[in-house]
Amino acid sequence: MADPSSYRPKPGQIPDSPGVYRFRDDHRRVIYVGKAKSLRQRLANYFQDLAGLHPRTRTMVTTAASVEWTVVSTEVEALQLEYSWIKEYDPRFNVKYRDDKSYPFLAVTLNEEFPRVQVMRGAKKKGVRYFGPYGHAWAIRETVDLMLRVFPVRTCSAGVFKNAARTGRPCLLGYIGKCSAPCVGRVTPEEHRELAEEFCDFMAGRTGTYIRRLEQRMTDAAEEMEYEKAGRLRDDIGALRRAMEKNAVVLADATDADLIAVAEDELEAAVQIFHVRGGRVRGQRGWVTDKVEAVETAGLVEHALQQLYGEESGDAVPKEVLVPALPEDAEAVTQWLSERRGSQVSLRIPQRGDKKDLMATVGRNAQQSLVLHKTKRASDLTTRSRALEEIAEALGLDSAPLRIECFDISHLQGDDVVASMVVFEDGLARKGEYRRFQIKTFEGQDDVRSMHEVIGRRFRRYLQEKERTGEWPEQPEQPDHSEPAGPLDQPGREDDGRPKRFAYPPQLVVVDGGQPQVAAAKRALDELGIDDVAVCGLAKRLEEVWVPGESDPVVLPRSSEGLYLLQRVRDEAHRFAITYQRAKRAKRVRSSPLDDVPGLGESRKQSLIKHFGSVKKLRQATIDQICEVPGVGRKTAESVVVAFAKAAPAAPAVNTATGEIMEDNGGSTHD
Repeated sequence: MADPSSYRPKPGQIPDSPGVYRFRDDHRRVIYVGKAKSLRQRLANYFQDLAGLHPRTRTMVTTAASVEWTVVSTEVEALQLEYSWIKEYDPRFNVKYRDDKSYPFLAVTLNEEFPRVQVMRGAKKKGVRYFGPYGHAWAIRETVDLMLRVFPVRTCSAGVFKNAARTGRPCLLGYIGKCSAPCVGRVTPEEHRELAEEFCDFMAGRTGTYIRRLEQRMTDAAEEMEYEKAGRLRDDIGALRRAMEKNAVVLADATDADLIAVAEDELEAAVQIFHVRGGRVRGQRGWVTDKVEAVETAGLVEHALQQLYGEESGDAVPKEVLVPALPEDAEAVTQWLSERRGSQVSLRIPQRGDKKDLMATVGRNAQQSLVLHKTKRASDLTTRSRALEEIAEALGLDSAPLRIECFDISHLQGDDVVASMVVFEDGLARKGEYRRFQIKTFEGQDDVRSMHEVIGRRFRRYLQEKERTGEWPEQPEQPDHSEPAGPLDQPGREDDGRPKRFAYPPQLVVVDGGQPQVAAAKRALDELGIDDVAVCGLAKRLEEVWVPGESDPVVLPRSSEGLYLLQRVRDEAHRFAITYQRAKRAKRVRSSPLDDVPGLGESRKQSLIKHFGSVKKLRQATIDQICEVPGVGRKTAESVVVAFAKAAPAAPAVNTATGEIMEDNGGSTHD
């Protein structure tokens, strides 16, 4: 625990201007990011008597080992920079909202030649129009089913679309009138795009004009005694009205607004958002967060606005945002929202009328969400805590292993030997800290030797990080073959505060295997002088837990939560390792000598194979013959011939059913 006075800036060092500040721990990891109108006044609050600080603030400043700041011109710039740094560094003491579910959107892929209506989740894509989010995917499908009668837009996947175009027969929706069947040319691309744009206009709230137009067409058809046409239009109007009824009218003045409500207690907070478009609730979503920093309702609202609109622009930011409390610097936040929208945005607290009543409804949803979350989490926390305590008791540890790392070796008959490292913290997977390794110091199958190498490399990197001076030290005599080598693995890279995969030691190392693997892992730790990390192994056959130096395993009851957690950790390591091993094997199988020719891209590779008909014939070609291929010069042709000369000829492929020797024409085998 650090004393804040040990890193407190000297009087006069901190500027009295807007800016963003970062607290770092003794590993140089950013643990908190904040902004201020006056950096001098704000930072002074952190260095007062510890007894006067909020408990969470006290924990943060005693965990930190240094503070730094960046001066900006305006408070809006500070808001933008704070959001960027929170997203980049993921500081542990900042409020971070977690979606309580992955919300589905109704999406129209206007970036395709024939736009498709579908359900989408996850990150938004450029050129796609989104509506929602909705609470359930089935709600989207019900709405789309009603609207396809009037707007028969394509809903099929690319595979179904191509197959229909190939066979000349549309799918079932094309036969029953719920798809205009552009796949077989019933409508032109321009006509189909017009249908998709009308669908989007209707979903965006411009419903009245379209329904009045359909009613006029129905009346005209009836007057002309085209009763079948009038009947179809009547049914179309009914379908659209039923689709509209699924989104209740809540504001009579066709308001476009987002309503944000917060429910909180001392430890956690829940946020609920209602998206109102055209006076109707078009979507709803919710977040929950741990209150790891001392923050009021206004601060929670500001963090919610940053997360909600930080990646949005244009119409995705509504004209009006209604909140339960205004952020501390409401003017700067309003200006930031207006810049993202491209026009003026109103940020306010509803005082009366329908909007205040709707805000109360959103608040009740937030309160219910918090209660439900706490109920689920209480059970989950209890289970995970019991599992960690059982592991600590079974292995004789001084405390529960809050960070567990598990290692597994994977190969196929001794080829493509790889290893995986997965990380669990507080009983939950931390996928961002997973790591994978190639075994390159020896050939063949030797799981024990592989485990020794991987454990040694992992903890050698930990020791390097522990002793570092801001750079990864180069050690050419002991190369690290872990993949992928990201920018943080490069020598000379300045410390930037991001969490590093090898910077923090686990309390427990789990290996997939029995006594031999456990002994190898322990030997690797002993060689590095590490004696404060426990080791165990989980053998698959009888699910026995092995510890170093013991001739008998530790047997946990089959109903033990501790055993279940170890199994989950081991299975996740196995999954991660075998996925990597299969990917490497597939890449090796697809390789050819052409891959080693410098400057030869995929298009020219395909041109060469297409020109000669097969890799076998290309291997037999002369330099002059290769130069005849368009785009291939003499230097490249010489490189191709050299590459084939270096590669040993592959054994011919044999059809096991007929015994025939098959021609090599795909360039996808070893040549």
